[in-house]
Amino acid sequence: MAQYYDDPKNHDCLKCHSQQTYSFHNDMMDTEQKRLMNPYLIIDTIQLRNGVHHNFDCTDCHSYEYTTYPHTATLKLEPLSTCLDCHGGDESYAKYEFEKVQEEFQKSIHYKVYGDNFTCAKCHNQHYYAPAARNSSSVVEIVEYSNKMCLSCHNDMKRFSLVSGETKPTVVAIHDWLPNQELHFQHVRCIECHTVVVDSLMVSHNILSKENALRRCAECHSANSMLKASLYKYQNLQERAEDGSVLGMLSNENYVIGSHQIPALKILSLIIFFAALAGIIIHLTFRIIIKKK
Repeated sequence: MAQYYDDPKNHDCLKCHSQQTYSFHNDMMDTEQKRLMNPYLIIDTIQLRNGVHHNFDCTDCHSYEYTTYPHTATLKLEPLSTCLDCHGGDESYAKYEFEKVQEEFQKSIHYKVYGDNFTCAKCHNQHYYAPAARNSSSVVEIVEYSNKMCLSCHNDMKRFSLVSGETKPTVVAIHDWLPNQELHFQHVRCIECHTVVVDSLMVSHNILSKENALRRCAECHSANSMLKASLYKYQNLQERAEDGSVLGMLSNENYVIGSHQIPALKILSLIIFFAALAGIIIHLTFRIIIKKK
């Protein structure tokens, strides 16, 4: 088990919140009882260990009063910390531009509709957050991680209703205009079409409404693809693209954006092309010779 889990300061929390069930002593009945843990309050210790906050104590973010059990009911009304509460104005995190992220987020449809009730935590789980896009060399991994954030709400009726108070239509139905939906969902992040790209930010946080979302295929499927300024802007991917080791990177006008480029197949396609051209020339040559006879 992770070192975090073995830390006595955190074990008191995780011995319950990492399990499907929890036990307690019922003082009124003077008996030991076992109950099911609320699934939304179960912490995955593996994901916790891989997250950026794995070295934190639970009480760094949650009230110290949570160290006593049963928890006081009023603690549930305690406001949760936002990213800026810790990272705002901190020079050691200046490169992540949290203030700029906040500024862009406040232009988004989420903030315009829900205001301060829509916090960072609605998308970024503080227990598990990991900067996959900055560290991964796999486009598929980056896309999967990012889209899970969106779909954790937009594809979950309970969570969506909790935020919006509305019954949501299915993601597939909303995108019925999009050809090859499955391929797009696997290889392109939702935010490529649903945000305004900001050059100074690694990831744009100005989420657009569905009415303003991008629907022009040519914006991505072109030599000057917008993906160069968003999904493929990460240095770790660009460096690996030079030797062709990362499939799905952007290419020139001979390729559709998102297609796999394999050098051997590229050479093979050229051989087939020139072989076909040679066959046509030879055929025409023989036709001309025969006609003269």
